[in-house]
Amino acid sequence: MYCPICKESKLLKTLVNDVEVDRCSKCSGLWFEQDELAQAKNNKDKNLSWVDVDLWKEVTKFKISPGIRICPSCRVPLYEVRYGDSGVIVDVCNICHGVWLDKAEFKKIIEWLRETSDYEIMHNYAKSALKEFTDIFTGPESLRDEILDFIIILNLFGYKLAGEHSILSSALLYLPK
Repeated sequence: MYCPICKESKLLKTLVNDVEVDRCSKCSGLWFEQDELAQAKNNKDKNLSWVDVDLWKEVTKFKISPGIRICPSCRVPLYEVRYGDSGVIVDVCNICHGVWLDKAEFKKIIEWLRETSDYEIMHNYAKSALKEFTDIFTGPESLRDEILDFIIILNLFGYKLAGEHSILSSALLYLPK
């Protein structure tokens, strides 16, 4: 496979958070095959596994990338799509569902997901918890993974609450059991 940016540089196998992906040695871009980006994100920070961004949700908003980047696997033009509200624009293949990230975009995505996770836990906790609970029965991941996501959100709320309200947290420790 060849780099969609450099065009002539062969992609080399590398590990990103224990997930084997393809990397360009010239531009440091990364090619994630279907579901590898989510796996790498989840391996990077287990507390982010409940935060999912569906890149394929709004196919009508896909735009052919400038310079016509070509999918390293299918050899068709890649589409540009926003990664949620992160400001990061990634290149996706609508055939193999691979994702191309330019240098440092994975790091930007992880930072944005952490900020989003923190905000959602404190400001939209009930909504997030309800969504994760509903996903146990209807979610796209396995039952085990959906239950783990729900437990993660419950634990994160507890940590955030304890961090922001230490007096309340201390008082709760002394309640009779």
